[in-house]
Amino acid sequence: MVTHSVIVATPDGLQRNRLARIVDTAPEFEVIACTSDLMNTYNEVEERLPNAVLIAEVLANLPEFEVMHALFSTLDIRWLVITGRGAASANLARAHKPRRSSADLFSIPMDSPADTVIEQLKSLTRTAASRRPAAKKPVHIPPPAPRPTARTPPPELQRRPQPGVPRGQGSPLILIGASTGGVDALLSVLDSFPSDCPPTLIVQHTGSGFGESLVSLLDRQCRARVELATGSRPLRPGVITVGAGVRRHLVIEDAAARTCGLGDEAPVSGHVPSVDALFHSAVPLAPCIAAALLTGMGRDGAAGLKALRDAGAMTVAQDQATAVVYGMPRAAAELDAAVRIMPLDKIGPALLQYAAGTRQERREVMR
Repeated sequence: MVTHSVIVATPDGLQRNRLARIVDTAPEFEVIACTSDLMNTYNEVEERLPNAVLIAEVLANLPEFEVMHALFSTLDIRWLVITGRGAASANLARAHKPRRSSADLFSIPMDSPADTVIEQLKSLTRTAASRRPAAKKPVHIPPPAPRPTARTPPPELQRRPQPGVPRGQGSPLILIGASTGGVDALLSVLDSFPSDCPPTLIVQHTGSGFGESLVSLLDRQCRARVELATGSRPLRPGVITVGAGVRRHLVIEDAAARTCGLGDEAPVSGHVPSVDALFHSAVPLAPCIAAALLTGMGRDGAAGLKALRDAGAMTVAQDQATAVVYGMPRAAAELDAAVRIMPLDKIGPALLQYAAGTRQERREVMR
């Protein structure tokens, strides 16, 4: 008989003990860990790769659960939300739209009988894969797409040059900003990035302390190396630096030396770290930059994207149809900050295509 591993996650000690006893009485299941908060749950899931997680609704309703849900979807881990007494929460299931499958969207009242809990677990894990710890999955890197030529630049990336904007020199740099719904969006965009991608800087709004978890998730899935912004460092090909869960802004520290670092602590556009802070700091390198503003609530990043476009950068905003929250991209569109508004699955290839061009080709793309 195949035994499925389960983690029980709830801050309620009595509920945690009850659920663990229920699961352990079934021969098909084994409780491998019990946790009381999201951070420890994430660490246990990543290290032990369970088949399923029983998680309290109070934890699943936290904003930081977005990172956890992306990990579940990435690893095909099933999850069962334990709701308040009486009825399962349909709204919670709809709030966490899965990236790959709807098989993980189930909830059950906390006062459900033991046999109901077990039957629901059986239903969830019926097609679950066996678990084994692994490093990054092997990937196939497709051949590079043909570069745009000076004669035939992609029409979706064309615009007139801004008069008086200095044409800078140097290797390309990619900037990305995201908020609500951004974890799944980043996984989608970065899926097309090769191991030697241009230096890439990302600001993602997330809870304090969840930066390391987000970086671990992205690094697991990406061909390039993903690192948390911790201090001054050179911009290096094949390295994606993420500002998330820290109380300082990720910024271009020295444009001439091409280094990034952590800046001030004061909020910019209501956030620390802020997408606007990153984008504005990169204006001196604008002609070398391809920047994207993804799904998110509010306006953070819109003004910075406009400043980059005005200085000669290639700028993209995610379209409404594919955005979980069409707030930040909408603000960018209203400011005419984006050279192109694009669906999510087209953004990664567009950024790379621009970055792959010579200086002359990039200038032609911007005409």
